[in-house]
Amino acid sequence: MNIAQHIALIDELCYRPFPAEHGPSDVGVSGPGHHIAVLEAATDDDPAVRAVTIDQYEKDRDAVHEVLASRWGDTPPYNLHTVLLRTEREEIPRPWAELSACAGIAHLWEVEGTGRWVAVAVADRDASREVQLLALVTETDPP
Repeated sequence: MNIAQHIALIDELCYRPFPAEHGPSDVGVSGPGHHIAVLEAATDDDPAVRAVTIDQYEKDRDAVHEVLASRWGDTPPYNLHTVLLRTEREEIPRPWAELSACAGIAHLWEVEGTGRWVAVAVADRDASREVQLLALVTETDPP
C-alpha cells in the first residue's frame, strides 16, 4: 500500500460500523468500538533487515501523520509506553491496552464530527513478531 491508500482506508474506517464481537476483519481486527488495520507488515529474522523495516515504517507513519495533521491539526506524539506501564496498575480499555502492548509511540487525532479517534503507530515491541504499521480507529477516548 502507499500513503494515499493508507489515508483512504483510515477515512473509510472513520465511518465503518463497529462489529458487536471482537474478531478478525478484512483489514486486521475489529471489535465493539474499534478497528485496528494493518497498513503494512513484514517478517524477517535478520535484526539488520528488521531495523531497516522499522525505520521505513516509521517514515511511512510520519508521512501519514503529515497528511492527517494538515487535515485534523498537528498533535504531539502520544506516548504508549506510559499507557503500557499503567496497564500494570489499572484497567486500560480495549483497544488502547492492545496498542500499547505492541507499539511505543502513536500519532493521534480526535476526528471532529465522528466521535472517533485515529491513531497511527509502528508495532515493533516484540522481536519474535512481524513489524506492522497500524491504524487504529476507535470511539474510546485515549487513556
